[in-house]
Amino acid sequence: MSADGHSRDDSTNPRSRWTMRKVGLALVGFLILLAGTLLMLLVAVLTLFQTRRFCSEGIASRMARFAVWLSGVRVVEHHSQPLSKTQKVYISNHTATLDIFVITALGLPRARYFLSGFLRKLLPFGLIGYLIGVFWTVPYEFPEKRRRIFQRAERMLRKTGDSVYLSPEGGRICTGEIGHFNRGAFHLATNLQVDIVPIYVNVPVALDAGMNLVSKSGVVDVYFLPSISTKEWKVEDLDENRDAVQQVYVDFHASLRNQQQA
Repeated sequence: MSADGHSRDDSTNPRSRWTMRKVGLALVGFLILLAGTLLMLLVAVLTLFQTRRFCSEGIASRMARFAVWLSGVRVVEHHSQPLSKTQKVYISNHTATLDIFVITALGLPRARYFLSGFLRKLLPFGLIGYLIGVFWTVPYEFPEKRRRIFQRAERMLRKTGDSVYLSPEGGRICTGEIGHFNRGAFHLATNLQVDIVPIYVNVPVALDAGMNLVSKSGVVDVYFLPSISTKEWKVEDLDENRDAVQQVYVDFHASLRNQQQA
């Protein structure tokens, strides 16, 4: 009841409407995710699990695109050169939970993904990851397990010629700046001797709502920066090369912020 004795309709409260909208979107998104996962599993079984690329680029990427669209987000891609179907190591910054969906929505050609093993425990993400060939990582407190995961991934990538995506920043960075880069992506690229394709994902602060995916509608810009050759790279120069790539991100981040403030 309101102060004047009349009942109050909470549906007119902006916060209440926003909460109802989020619940509705979450329910629709889950149902679409579940339907897509079942379709992916059916396709995989009928083809004796020989359609990893179709499951990844044809189904998973479309589910991610739908999830992003459903959240009110539009993804704008900026390419410095056409994407190649030859083997690459794709990397990106990692500033928000939304990054994972945006990267998957891109449908990177022939790409597998490194993702946190935490997601494997969440159905149906674990099943999706299995069907599209995800390499599940473990926390940095387990260096030997991480090393074995990367060694296995390297052997598989050599055999298949697939590309791979991973974020050298690891966990999501909430500072709004480029965080520390880990060595794994650069060690992998050095051993494979394939180009690194840096991707800069610009998620506005207003869109970052943690595990709730997004808080507002808006635009996420994805910048594909010029590829970086690793043909002359050596393992003994790993830290130097990693720092040089990190500086590319730091410089681009600063340049982008200056443009936005101009």
